[in-house]
Amino acid sequence: MTEAAKTAWITGASSGIGAALARAYAARGYRVILSGRNQAALDAVAAQCPTESLVLPFEAADFDAARAAADTAWDWSGGIDVLVNNAGISQRSLAIDTDFAVYQRMIDVDLLGPIALTQALLKRMAGRGTGQIVMISSLAGKVGSPLRSAYCAAKHGLIGYADSLRIELSAHGISVIGVTPGSIRTDVSRNAVTADGSRRGESDEAIDTGIDPDDFAARMLAAIDAGEREVAIAEHGMEQWIAQERRTPEALFDKMIESFNAGYAAKMGVTAR
Repeated sequence: MTEAAKTAWITGASSGIGAALARAYAARGYRVILSGRNQAALDAVAAQCPTESLVLPFEAADFDAARAAADTAWDWSGGIDVLVNNAGISQRSLAIDTDFAVYQRMIDVDLLGPIALTQALLKRMAGRGTGQIVMISSLAGKVGSPLRSAYCAAKHGLIGYADSLRIELSAHGISVIGVTPGSIRTDVSRNAVTADGSRRGESDEAIDTGIDPDDFAARMLAAIDAGEREVAIAEHGMEQWIAQERRTPEALFDKMIESFNAGYAAKMGVTAR
């Protein structure tokens, strides 16, 4: 299959990293499916993409809507070659002050939303025997960070889910890539929720001086092309150190997959489907 015939589905595509990834995949000849909540913003991103596109808005925490969107996306393109789970929100509040409802919202959007969408596509992607699933987590998914306890919990969970999928889906020809960005120049801090769930409305210096989203997108795709399974992209001194120190060695995954394929799955009563 040529790249021109492939389809990439990007969630959280209305701005920031998602919009940059939509442009990057389209520049490679992929048809793109753009999802998020803001129809007008998604339309604007679609207008920047030189290939055929489908704007498919839905709320990430509406799991029924995600499953319906999966059916629509699959039928539109005849299959999904790349699923990029990028939609999410961040947090800026001390745990001691934070309403439990904020934790529920964060887990729903940043963890269960990507899981719901991925699960809606897994059997179909496995049946085709090819594809990529990309999980946009965060450095906060590898190390705890103050003011982000709910965000860290969700993003750590996303990395764990991706790591498990990577092993299980290796026999089905599907690659699973975990991505842990550092500070990227987006509205993530402005859109972050505070202790009572309200929008923060202001940015951070680290974010404002972070990596340009289009540069991030280019570097992410280059790393995936190079076969990296865990892509850590950061530039600020401490972030860069964390990105490398907390990255799981590629060789460890090779051993895990080798063990799985050598009979571990059968011992655990798991059968390939």
